[in-house]
This record gives sequence, C-alpha cells and structure tokens, in this order.
Amino acid sequence: MNSLQQKLSNIAGVIVDLDGTMAHTAPDFQVAINAVRRELDLPGLSIELIETFVGKGTAHLVRRALAVDLTSAQVDVHFEQALDRYHAHYHAINGQYVTIYDGVQAGLSLMQQKGLRLACVTNKPIAFAVPLLQKLGLEDYFEVVYGGDSFPKKKPDPYPLLQVCKDFDVPPQRIVAIGDSINDAQAARAAGCWVLNVPYGYNHGHPIQEVDSDGIVQTLLEAAELISPQS
Repeated sequence: MNSLQQKLSNIAGVIVDLDGTMAHTAPDFQVAINAVRRELDLPGLSIELIETFVGKGTAHLVRRALAVDLTSAQVDVHFEQALDRYHAHYHAINGQYVTIYDGVQAGLSLMQQKGLRLACVTNKPIAFAVPLLQKLGLEDYFEVVYGGDSFPKKKPDPYPLLQVCKDFDVPPQRIVAIGDSINDAQAARAAGCWVLNVPYGYNHGHPIQEVDSDGIVQTLLEAAELISPQS
C-alpha cells in the first residue's frame, strides 16, 4: 500500500464533480454560448477559450463569454437577457454533444462495489445537472445530486460538501472529493475532506499540477482503486 492509499483508507463516501470530471461538456457550452453571441451579432468563440470560463457556474460563464467583446457596462446591459437565452439554448441541447471520460462508469461501479456512498456536487444548475446525468446513464450511481443553485453558496465554498457529510452522517475526514479544478480542491480543503484531481478537465486554463490536492489520478477508475473503506 502506497502513501496515498494509506491516506485514502477508512473512507465512507466520495463526492464527484460533473463538468470536466465525469463528462466533457464544453461542446454543449460552445453551442449554447455561440447561439447567444450570434443573437448579439458577435462572432463565435473557440472551445479552448470557453473551457477556461467553465467551473464557476452558468452566470460566470455567460459574463465571461460576453466580456470577450463587450465592456463591463455593455455586459451589464445585456447580461440578464443573455443568461435567459443561454438557458433556453442549453436546455434544448443538454447532453447532445457531451462525451463521458474514460474510466468514469468503471470507477463509479467499483466505488459502489466497495460500499462507498456517492454524491455528485456540481456548479451546473440542478435543472441541467440531473437530466444530463440521466442522459449519460450516471444518475443511479449517486444518492444525492447538488447543483450550483441548490444552496446559497457553491464551490469553492465548502457548504455543498459539508451538506453531503450531513446527509451521509459521515465526518469530512472520511470523504474524498474528486474534481478537475481549483474550485473543487478549495471546497474540499475548506470542508476538511480529502481531495483528488483529474488532469483532463477545465481548470480555468491553469495546469492542475498547481492545485493543492492529495493527488492527481488519471481516471475515476484509478481513484476507485486507491480509495478503500477499510483502514
């Protein structure tokens, strides 16, 4: 047993992020964002740029997408309508261009087999998160799913993770949070949970190696192999 496996023993539950951790959702974001921008007579944005806006919720994504071409004052003028239009476009295509990352289903299955309790905590609005999990065939793995609008605070605030600890009646030190960005790591650290990062998601354009975590795993399956409910 290596040092990381020793750290991740006596674990009771796992909290998993959605966008950039379980699913490559940026293509959906690109379609919806560029539809809004076309309505404002603005040119389309590349998926690489849009990926740097992901992770802090829908309002942040829309504001950043507008701010590429507009002044802050212009963004304020157009923001509410743009956000409404984004919701409409995204609702129409939610999951249509999404792919699941390698090792996700196998990893979640192994976690379940080990008796670990699973929660999904995402900054995506809950009205989009649950249908997407259903469409991807992932919803049944999770006892609870919380979105960015489920509570007054979202990641990087620890509030949603601490709520999962209460739901599971498990102390934070027996919970592992898995995500692709600094938001996930900061929320986990503040909650007192262990934290693992995956290297393939949307960390706001910054290397995941810069993030304070307990380790980087290549897949959720690798995470599942490291985590153990026995000490």
